[in-house]
Amino acid sequence: MPEGHTLHRLARSHHKRFAGGVVRVSSPQGRFAEGAALVDGQVLTKADAWGKHLLHHYDSGLVVHVHLGLYGKFTESPLPLGDPVGEVRMRLVGAGRSGEPYGTDLRGPAACEVLLEPEVDALTARLGPDPLRRDADPDRAWHRIRRSQRPIGALLMDQKVIAGVGNVYRAEVLFRHGISPHRPGVKLTAEDWDDLWSDLCDLLKVGVRRGKIVVVRREHDHGAPAYAPDKPRTYVYRRQGEPCRLCGTTVLHSVMEGRNLFWCPGCQPS
Repeated sequence: MPEGHTLHRLARSHHKRFAGGVVRVSSPQGRFAEGAALVDGQVLTKADAWGKHLLHHYDSGLVVHVHLGLYGKFTESPLPLGDPVGEVRMRLVGAGRSGEPYGTDLRGPAACEVLLEPEVDALTARLGPDPLRRDADPDRAWHRIRRSQRPIGALLMDQKVIAGVGNVYRAEVLFRHGISPHRPGVKLTAEDWDDLWSDLCDLLKVGVRRGKIVVVRREHDHGAPAYAPDKPRTYVYRRQGEPCRLCGTTVLHSVMEGRNLFWCPGCQPS
């Protein structure tokens, strides 16, 4: 599932290419035909993201909400787009303030729906602070974490606690600070949380800027290759059974609340 930096990159791209101009919205697949008709021909005023949720705001007050889920993907290209290929849930065509015509096709999202502003407010109210948003309040997350007996490895993945953090950033930020994913939230110190939040902000910003996850510090960026071709080099994520890049201890794997978990027991003692 794409992590928060991917959605923020998409929001920036869509805002740059479509905001300020009339867009044509269709659903070649047909599953979003009714929603597309509601916003087709309107001006897209803003595209932004909150965690793993992408939001297209229109001048009518309607908002198209997209959650990519496991399989959702946008493909973008200059016009003409040509005939739709595959199950295109939503096609967006237009030119923003630059005047350069562009188009994008959305396939396989978990959600693609039209919301009213109060519904958007209800959606974001259910989400925790997003480290990539200027209005993010880390104290909202800390208030929940410091009272919870759940392990910090689960809390970081809970979108109601923090929005936008996925499995890679969860595993890697905990390793970078030597914190066991099994440590209960109540055992985390305020200093621990400040360090985690600050690092998440920095790492996610790098992801937005470079379009890929970068988590290994420069002085450690050597040795074993990434866990798969075209994937990020990591400390522990997907490296179970291999020696830790720092201490040589075997990286472990388990499942926590239904999600794969990776950590080094040497660098992240319980």
